[in-house]
Amino acid sequence: MAALNRAFRGVAGPTDVLAFPMTEGRFGATWPDLLGDVVISAETARRRARSASGGLRAELALLLVHGILHLVGYDHGTPGERRRMWQKQGAILATCGIRAPAMGRPRRTAHTGMVRKD
Repeated sequence: MAALNRAFRGVAGPTDVLAFPMTEGRFGATWPDLLGDVVISAETARRRARSASGGLRAELALLLVHGILHLVGYDHGTPGERRRMWQKQGAILATCGIRAPAMGRPRRTAHTGMVRKD
């Protein structure tokens, strides 16, 4: 995951999830119905699940929802964006019957990222 983070975002170190949009860049119009790909660090999810009350299923669901929200335009670069994104994540997870893992706990990896294509 660290290699992907470095190669596609230019950020050294691991991250928990990366979102690769298919609607951007030179081939963006090729598959207009596809949002993109979400890559999740299973190792990070397992580690966080051990310290969280929701378990691995909840952690994986959180990371998947987080990545998909990036693909549809959400971000967390400002406090307002973060609040909006975290509320949407919680609402989606609740609809699926999953209690969102604690979002405010310290993270040992870099923030989740959207990979932009030129």
